[in-house]
Amino acid sequence: MSNASKTTVISTGTLYGVSVGPGDPDLMTVRAMRTIAACPVVAYFCKRGTSGQARRIADGCITAEHIELPMVYPVTVELPPSHPDYGRQIEAFFDESAERLAEHLAAGRSIAALNEGDAFFYGSFMHLFLRLASRFPTEVVPGVTSMMCSASLLPRPLTLRDDVLSVIPGTLGEEALLRALRNADAAVIMKLGQNLPKVRRAVEAAGLADRAWYIERASMADQRVMPFREAPETAPYFSQIVIPGEGLRR
Repeated sequence: MSNASKTTVISTGTLYGVSVGPGDPDLMTVRAMRTIAACPVVAYFCKRGTSGQARRIADGCITAEHIELPMVYPVTVELPPSHPDYGRQIEAFFDESAERLAEHLAAGRSIAALNEGDAFFYGSFMHLFLRLASRFPTEVVPGVTSMMCSASLLPRPLTLRDDVLSVIPGTLGEEALLRALRNADAAVIMKLGQNLPKVRRAVEAAGLADRAWYIERASMADQRVMPFREAPETAPYFSQIVIPGEGLRR
């Protein structure tokens, strides 16, 4: 066979959505650590001027041999998500980030795309997955969620017997929040931050304030756990309200 007739086949790389847990590196799974070690490229989302929470958690797994691919958000809290400019900027950013990853994948380099908590539980990785999974081999490495980490800090189980757990985003409107809480046996309210005043009113109106707990930065060095009525007036992004169920039989 002549050299001219020979062809070189380059296998594409695999995109891994690597869940790194809620904050404490000890809560990363063995599979997550092995996946990071095996991938030549490590990608992660971050705010401008920072390396991001996921990168911090996985720091001990990243070496000088890795190609690092930070994806810097163009906007975070500068504009509300309802603002039309927010949507345009963030969607264009995810498009651009996906194409940057696609270049490495097409060249045969697998990528560990880091995500706090679990990649498929409100994770930013979903934006990469939706853009790339139809083009390249893609796998998700599951992880410990902040929700379950927060629940582990409470003096009683999150769900007992026939309790139905509701996971409620704090970004909902106040009436929608109230309806969801009134229908819940046990509940976790995610995405607090600037939504805390609205969420506080809904929890009070639903009559759940005495059962509720406020957890901030679960598993991190500066974590805070307190009854809901003692919660601060403002909350950071990494905070949530957890309302254990009562365990009633049906």
